[in-house]
Parts: sequence; C-alpha cells; structure tokens
Amino acid sequence: MRPLAVIGNVNVDLILGPAEPWPKAGTEIIVDHDELRVGGCAANSALVWKSLGVDYEIAANVGNDQFGTWLKEALGERSRHWPVEAVGSTLSVGITHPDGERTFFTTRGHLPLFSFDEVRAMLDGSRLRGGLALLCGAFLTDALTLAYDEFFDWADAHDIAVALDTGWPLDGWTEANRLRTLGWLKRCHCALFNEVETTSLTGRSDPAEAARSLKTGMPGDAIVVVKRGPHGALALDRDGNEFTVGAPRVAVVDTIGAGDVFNAGFLAALAAEMPLEACLRAGVTVASEAISTLPRSYGKPLSALLEETRQ
Repeated sequence: MRPLAVIGNVNVDLILGPAEPWPKAGTEIIVDHDELRVGGCAANSALVWKSLGVDYEIAANVGNDQFGTWLKEALGERSRHWPVEAVGSTLSVGITHPDGERTFFTTRGHLPLFSFDEVRAMLDGSRLRGGLALLCGAFLTDALTLAYDEFFDWADAHDIAVALDTGWPLDGWTEANRLRTLGWLKRCHCALFNEVETTSLTGRSDPAEAARSLKTGMPGDAIVVVKRGPHGALALDRDGNEFTVGAPRVAVVDTIGAGDVFNAGFLAALAAEMPLEACLRAGVTVASEAISTLPRSYGKPLSALLEETRQ
C-alpha cells in the first residue's frame, strides 16, 4: 500500500434544506433537514479513509474558536499538529434544494491563512516517499495556493505523486482561473475534476474529449478522472486508455461532498495498486453509499471494498 496524504481545506459545514422556493428577504421558512458536520474536501477525504481503515496523513489548519477545537477533535491524533490561526474557523452553510442542487454561504475564516511552511512542518516527506498526496481547496487556501510551486518542488523531491482537485472557483472559471489550474496540472500526476469543471477548463463539451485535452498538458504518466455524478466516472490511464464505470441507482439523501468521497475511495484503491477500472468502481461505490445514507456512511472496510471491485 502506497502512503496517502491530503492537504487542503477543513471547515465546518451546516447543511439545511430542502428550500423551495427561495424565501423572500425578511421572511422565515421551516426546513426538514439539518446537519452540522466536519466539511471541506480535505476533511471529507480523511473521514472516508478513516472509515475504510486506511492509514493516512492530513495537513490542515483551524481557527481559534470552539469550532476549531471541534474540528481537531473529529480527526483525533492526526490533527494534533494543525496550526490554530488567530481568526474564527471557516463556516459554510449549504442550503439544499429539491432538485438536488445546493447553494453555499461561506465565510473566509481560517482557510486563507493556511501556508506551505505549515504544510511542510506537518508532513513527513520521507515517510510519504513513493506515495500519493491529494491537494485540494485551491481557491480557498490563498497563502498555500500562492506557494504551490514550492509544494510541487517538495513533492517531486520526495517522489510523491500529486492528485489535484481545486474545487469550484468562487468567481467561476474565468480565464485567469482556467490558466492557473492548467499550469498546476503540469506538475500533477492525477486530475480529479467533475464533468462541468473538466469541460469548463478545456472548452470541450464531451467529457472524454475534455479529459484527453487535460492529459496533453500533464506529465506523460498522468491519470485523468472525470466525476460524472449519477453517470458514474471515466478515466484515462497513463497510456491514454479510457475506462468508464456507471453508478448504481440509489435514493439520494445528500450529495454535498460526494466528489470528495469519490476522491478518497479512488485514491485508496490506487494506493493499493488496483487496476484503474477497479479504482473507479471503488470511488463510485463509496460515493453512492455516502449520498444515500443518513447519518452518512462510507460502507465496507477497504479490504472488503477492493474484493467487491474485483467481482
């Protein structure tokens, strides 16, 4: 099993809904569902690995309030070296809608202060040598994002393959955001984007063509994954061969963080040296379990999950 690490955004998620129609200003509505939970791409991935029984490292930060204490407690021993910033913790309120869409209201909080110096102090490059590192939350972690070149140099020096999931830019896929992301992908060995992100980045309407376009700008041995929600996922392997896995039909409860959960399942299987199609199936299986359960579940331990993907 190759070592695993995740670097990026850990924050508080307050999920409320469904809301329909959107309320008028000055009014109040009652919703059926609420959940306060640990959120952010890095935290979601770590919680999946914890549930699967996978060893991993996580580099993140928190604010200096009760939420920050709560976030650290949720990740236990692995959070003991997280820096505590002199600001409140980032809070994201997600309003769900009956059609499955959602609207987020997010505070800046602690995430923009997360720095590469903090990351380097938390992660043991020698222990992670030959492993996989998921880098996420690029458009929220301002200080770290400015030092991505230093991070990539550090990863290269320790033979760590970086998987990138930037998340959705706050101001959308502007030309500047698109070019920045394509520049980062030149240093990455795995791209983990959803279908809309992939097509927006490349200007190609077909997800498979968009994936091939992304791959041309990445290292020769890079893997490109396109997460397609209810349609499953597709991927191009190091040689450009295409693999597609469908998603099972499930009764959807909450899709927030589904892509993060997929990332964790996929990378756990990849770290276990499973074939690419089995890695896709692992990601889809874990994500399908997560979006259809309340309280959220991630399914079987990794050994059982991998056995299932072989069938």
